[in-house]
Amino acid sequence: MSSAYIVANIEVTNPTQYEEYKKWSSVAMQAHGAEVCVRGGKVEVLEGDWNPQRIVILKFPSVEAANKFYASAEYGKARAARAGAAIMRMIVVEGL
Repeated sequence: MSSAYIVANIEVTNPTQYEEYKKWSSVAMQAHGAEVCVRGGKVEVLEGDWNPQRIVILKFPSVEAANKFYASAEYGKARAARAGAAIMRMIVVEGL
């Protein structure tokens, strides 16, 4: 079975409110065994015109586990807390 990664590019529009999202998303990550690989570190563009503001990469044992995390009640609470605080671009990708 292949692992899977959730990769998110977040543009935070309300930093104060976004802190509430971070709190609830952490609860969801812990509940679903997400391995945090990257969470908001410094970004350096090496090629192209992509200029992300905040990158998050989470590792899961499978695409199904990543989708279960995303659809969970715990992460639903985080998404509700994020409403109006950020523009989220998120994908799940199968890995090694």
